[in-house]
Amino acid sequence: MPFEQKDPSVDEQAREELIALGISATPVTVIDGESVVGFDPQNLDRLLNA
Repeated sequence: MPFEQKDPSVDEQAREELIALGISATPVTVIDGESVVGFDPQNLDRLLNA
């Protein structure tokens, strides 16, 4: 599955994206516009298999 990894500690645009989402923690996974903060395997699986 293709993905894009971003590091807000070194990438200002990635940091601005998190701020725009109202998120101040990492890791964050965004799938089809829905954000998952932290490691949540059940939620990730639900979104990936939707």
